[in-house]
Amino acid sequence: MSKLSSTDPLPHFHAVATASAEASSADGFLAALDPALDAVFGHTLFTALLYDAESGYTERYYTSNPDAYPVGGRKPPNLTAWTQNLLVERRPYIGRNADDIREIFFDHELILSLGCESILNIPVVHKGETLGTLNILNEAGWYDESDIPAAMVFAGLAVPAYLELAARYTKER
Repeated sequence: MSKLSSTDPLPHFHAVATASAEASSADGFLAALDPALDAVFGHTLFTALLYDAESGYTERYYTSNPDAYPVGGRKPPNLTAWTQNLLVERRPYIGRNADDIREIFFDHELILSLGCESILNIPVVHKGETLGTLNILNEAGWYDESDIPAAMVFAGLAVPAYLELAARYTKER
């Protein structure tokens, strides 16, 4: 394992902030966020999901692997401690190994088939409401608590894009 924890996140925060200011859409912002997250944390898979608190559904608006996880994929409510922690209490979740992935995710076989045995889910929050999540996955043991502060900065930078996605979601429904 060659975790990138020594990577200075500041230039990547700057690149993402610039993308937020200049991207013509949330899609453009998320496309710029992907390589920044990869540079700072490393990931095999990155997805960005919008959360609809009223229905409990999440919907994928960005993916680094559209063959396995296409944009538009919806997940029904998952009433578990993971949901309470991540979406209601707005706390990041770290799954460290394949057992953690199996315990939480119904699509664990697909996740594991991609070589992903750890996950960092970061809630994107605005005014106390969870808008969605940033999800990065990699090999077992890849993420730990030291990743959370920088990940939360990226989530904060993602708020304008998620507000746009939420407006788009509302309009589409």
